[in-house]
Amino acid sequence: MKTITTKAVQIVAPPRPWLLGFARLDKFVNHNYNSSIMNYGFKKFFAFTLAEVLITLGIIGVVAAITIPTLVSNYKQRAWDTAANVFEKKLEESLKTMNTQQTLAGYSNTSDFVNELSKHFKITRVCKNDDLLTCFEDKVMWGAGDADPEEVDMANIKTASHFGQEDWDTDIIGVQFANGTTGLVAYNPECKQNPYSNQVTGTSCLALLYDTDGFKTPNTSGKDLRSINVSKLGRTCAFELGGTCFGAPFTPTPITKAECEQLKGDLGITNCPFDSDYWAGAVKACGGTSKMPTLTHLADIANYVYNTSLIRGEAGVVTGQGIVLDNDKMAELGFTRPQDSSFNLWGNQEVTTTGAFSRSLRSNLTSCGNTNRSSSNVYAVCLGN
Repeated sequence: MKTITTKAVQIVAPPRPWLLGFARLDKFVNHNYNSSIMNYGFKKFFAFTLAEVLITLGIIGVVAAITIPTLVSNYKQRAWDTAANVFEKKLEESLKTMNTQQTLAGYSNTSDFVNELSKHFKITRVCKNDDLLTCFEDKVMWGAGDADPEEVDMANIKTASHFGQEDWDTDIIGVQFANGTTGLVAYNPECKQNPYSNQVTGTSCLALLYDTDGFKTPNTSGKDLRSINVSKLGRTCAFELGGTCFGAPFTPTPITKAECEQLKGDLGITNCPFDSDYWAGAVKACGGTSKMPTLTHLADIANYVYNTSLIRGEAGVVTGQGIVLDNDKMAELGFTRPQDSSFNLWGNQEVTTTGAFSRSLRSNLTSCGNTNRSSSNVYAVCLGN
């Protein structure tokens, strides 16, 4: 019997022409697709994740939060600057016209000047001195260039001296211009004009605080609030007690009897007894008896320098425990005196034909009574503006 041995035979599938055809076709298509991409400049793009989108939006928001307020602030500043330049140019043209027509100078008060100005620069409303806040803001921020701008209560702004023009002695008038600008005006009685000169602009004839935005905020100098010839804004106080503003203490220069007689009607003086009248000299320096301290004002000063509240605004003597003059407080208010010597301060009232009230401030005694007006050792203080 024969043994039959078999060998493993590897059967290889015959080639399938139709598969080969598909492979060639796929290679052909891919080759031409990629060629088209290269030929037409197409690129492959990749999508962003949600996290990447949110991060990008966050960055955009931060940048916007930083830059937009600055852009808005710059826009507002340019708008205020432009409005101020246009306003001042129109004002100068009006003042030049008044100079040419010889209507710029010669007024004794601000009201008459504003009335003439309104003929050349349209004013829709004028507010009298006792009603200024109808035409202007009640509070403004003054000194924007300083580190700490000061809020000013405009109810206390009444005269040219509150604009720093101490010598003008005129009241402030409120105005509203047709372009929406609001303002406070004070006139200079020493205003000069020359109708034959184009150099006279008239800006030295007035002090003006104006707001390019009217009653809109921020009411701040250097922004919407601008000024002409306003060197300061506020009351003139060397010190303030009990809400009253006082000027710096001084030794008055006496006036003669003849000068007193000439001025007494304007100053509120009744009698003129002396050729060296120190009390009348104090009244003249202050601008009238109404600008001199009353007995109550003198009592306020005394209570402060004695650290007490026992002193009343009336004539009489106050002594006793606790009435000790504080020399440091005297110096703080601007009063200088040799220690333990008598110190008197003039009041606003005449007592007799030759005397007026004054308050004496001594080391442990204060009194208020009649003092001879020829006394040269009595100090004075005026009520501040």
